[in-house]
Amino acid sequence: MRLTRLGDLPARIATGGFILHTGLQKWSADEQTAQGIHAMAAGAFPFLNAIPPERFVRFLSIAEIGTGAALLTPFVPTAVAGAALTGFSGGLVAMYARTPALRNPGSIWPNDNGIAVAKDVWMLGIGLGFVLDGLSRSRCR
Repeated sequence: MRLTRLGDLPARIATGGFILHTGLQKWSADEQTAQGIHAMAAGAFPFLNAIPPERFVRFLSIAEIGTGAALLTPFVPTAVAGAALTGFSGGLVAMYARTPALRNPGSIWPNDNGIAVAKDVWMLGIGLGFVLDGLSRSRCR
């Protein structure tokens, strides 16, 4: 498995840096922030109500830090980092899709409240591109 191609670096650095930064911010989230993040996630995925807000945000922070670090570490194969990005951003896109208050009525398009989450579809596309590229390169060998 090939590690990182030069052409992969811009997307890995942009997404990895962004996700790492948000994970580090969440690491020390106050109670009010944790409750807000947890409420949004639990609204889309009710099973998350069983996890206390502070613990949920800590787990989310760890997932973001790990995903960001994988993307920023050049010896982590791009397909592997892409799989982490796909899983992480897929969860965010699913949350967007399951939260009608983020979209215009009867539409998939975001309203003003949904713009911050809807943009995660780009990260999903980048992650899928990394995975598919890695799979196609391994089949060519």
